Amino acid sequence: MLSSISKTLGVAAAIAAITGGSVAAQGAPISAAESDPAVMGWMQGTPPPTDKLITAASPDFFAFPKLRWTVCNIRNLFGTVPTNKGLSPSIPLEYAAPADFADMRQDIDALSFLPIGSETPVSFGEALDLNYTDGILIIHEDKVVYERYSGCLTEDGRHAAMSMTKSTVGLLAEILIAEDSLDENAPVTNYVPELSGSGFETATVRQVMDMTTGIKFDENYDNPDADIWVYSASGTAAAGAAGYEGPVGYMQYLPLVEQVAEHGAEFGYKTVNTDVLAWIVARVTGMPYNEALSEMLWSKMGAEQNAYFSSDVTGTPFAGGGMSASLRDMGRFGLLLLNEGEINGERVFPASAAQSIAAGADPEKFEPAGYTTLPGGSYRSMFWVFHNENEAYAARGMHGQTVYVDPAADMVLVRFSSFPQPKNGVIDPTSLPAYQAVADYLMAR
Repeated sequence: MLSSISKTLGVAAAIAAITGGSVAAQGAPISAAESDPAVMGWMQGTPPPTDKLITAASPDFFAFPKLRWTVCNIRNLFGTVPTNKGLSPSIPLEYAAPADFADMRQDIDALSFLPIGSETPVSFGEALDLNYTDGILIIHEDKVVYERYSGCLTEDGRHAAMSMTKSTVGLLAEILIAEDSLDENAPVTNYVPELSGSGFETATVRQVMDMTTGIKFDENYDNPDADIWVYSASGTAAAGAAGYEGPVGYMQYLPLVEQVAEHGAEFGYKTVNTDVLAWIVARVTGMPYNEALSEMLWSKMGAEQNAYFSSDVTGTPFAGGGMSASLRDMGRFGLLLLNEGEINGERVFPASAAQSIAAGADPEKFEPAGYTTLPGGSYRSMFWVFHNENEAYAARGMHGQTVYVDPAADMVLVRFSSFPQPKNGVIDPTSLPAYQAVADYLMAR
């Protein structure tokens, strides 16, 4: 199956598909230090040696350990569209005084915590390697107090955000709701009539935003007949070629999705909801999603770098997981949420947009999905809400990506990672307690 993936499917599926089961097939993965792209020698030399070459045609280009190079270089393998930061100069993040910064980095690295389900303490510094961390940024009281790069990531580099991309779509939808440009209770077809007759026809915008649609969409990557394969094939250069009989582009696929359960009854994580929401945002704003993100956020938050999106054969950005961005710019994204729409002394969007996300959704609708590391949690507007004492919530993506917002600690923590296994449930035991340990430390200072 993997060889056919590389020939017929685009980044939307290939990223997810190749990761599924890749570690199990290899046995225990090598360590973060051993799998560092520089140590492995991936793509070094002009040209790189054949055995160190990574291409989109390689069946394992997104499998560990090649994954650790690819997460910073997707733009080199696939067609992309930009989210521009605009012509205004970047506004630097504020940093703690050098002495304080050094002291806090040392203190934070030494913080000890118990991983979920374990009685053996781990330090924060140790957890960074256990989690194959490529970059981590911690902002407290609007100042950077911790920053570290490793693996493929550098200060001027960009990293795959994976499904954190979804959260940018959710925030833009909330902004449009706050500005009275979008009605969350309206049928999806009010904005995208092309979805009439599909499984989304009777769904509301809010149900799409919270992924409580009762649609049929199989994302089981071990099933060669899963819906994700047809969806992703629609985005490749093969779509429309001789002998191809499927939809051409994501927007031709989405009207084919069927409804199989009651809308609004319970949460079900299905990526196509995000691409529908991005379509709605594009219709309301009158511009492609990647340009709407530039207009509404990236050009207004003092961003250092452009972001970019992998795109389908028609140039439509993959809103379900295709964004790559810099560590610091994702920190700015987190600051906008923490400070309820303000950054650099300027208001970028109404406070109610961030407040709606932070409030979360109904945990009873979330519980049947079985996320055991997120007890009592919920999912709202493409964000994961923990409903813990600190009222924390997060953007999350596979292989360990996160923007963790902790209002009680006045903290934003951003992590880019290339953990060998895709599911966050595997990495949460050494991640979520680590975030709480940092929050406790910062609140006690």
